[in-house]
Amino acid sequence: MEVAGWCLDRWVATEILIAEDNPKQAELAAAYLRREGHRVTLVGDGPAVFEACRQRRPDLVVLDVMMPALDGVTVCRVLRAESDVPILMLTARAAEDDILRGLDAGADDYLTKPFSPRELAARVRALLRRSGALRDRDQPVLRTGDLEVDVGRFEVRVGGRPIVLTAKEFGIIEVLAGAPGRVFTRGEILAKAFGFDRYVLERTVDAHVRNLRRKLGDDPDDPRYVQTVYGRGYRLAAEP
Repeated sequence: MEVAGWCLDRWVATEILIAEDNPKQAELAAAYLRREGHRVTLVGDGPAVFEACRQRRPDLVVLDVMMPALDGVTVCRVLRAESDVPILMLTARAAEDDILRGLDAGADDYLTKPFSPRELAARVRALLRRSGALRDRDQPVLRTGDLEVDVGRFEVRVGGRPIVLTAKEFGIIEVLAGAPGRVFTRGEILAKAFGFDRYVLERTVDAHVRNLRRKLGDDPDDPRYVQTVYGRGYRLAAEP
């Protein structure tokens, strides 16, 4: 019988891929994640990530930014174009622009080095809880206009057309769709969609909203769905 990890009050098998070219850091991270019941595969460079994803189909990818052959941001961008697998970026650069670069490439979360393996495990748990594979299917479908947010199936549809979102993007649209017309501050969105995290910057909400609008087909200058309320935050239009 597969060893499994505890998520959302039920046992689920989880496959984690760690892409890290520092063997000691990779093994330390893997040890903590295996202790929590995850199956872990280790690779050391960018091209190996694609091969491992094809073979293992992981539930989550932990991706170092600085890797040989292909950097993590490039790998993240390719993965995101092909899959909605949750991606946690590891970066030695704590500068805001470097972090936003990873988020703009499609990462769901980031962790700066040096990091605590316990914090890494906690971030992984949080992302897995938000991923579609771990959600309770008996959840509502939120509708406003031609936009549908199927919470249980982790699906968003516009006019019946499915839209592929990352875990963080889905978290934002789920929060907004829960109360169309209500304005949510960036801080509220961080707390509800991302979970409390003192390292997360409010600008990361803006980066995810930009990606979300692009996927929904929103005009950034006159968005039909996700609207900016200047000085306050964001809201979902009550009648798109």
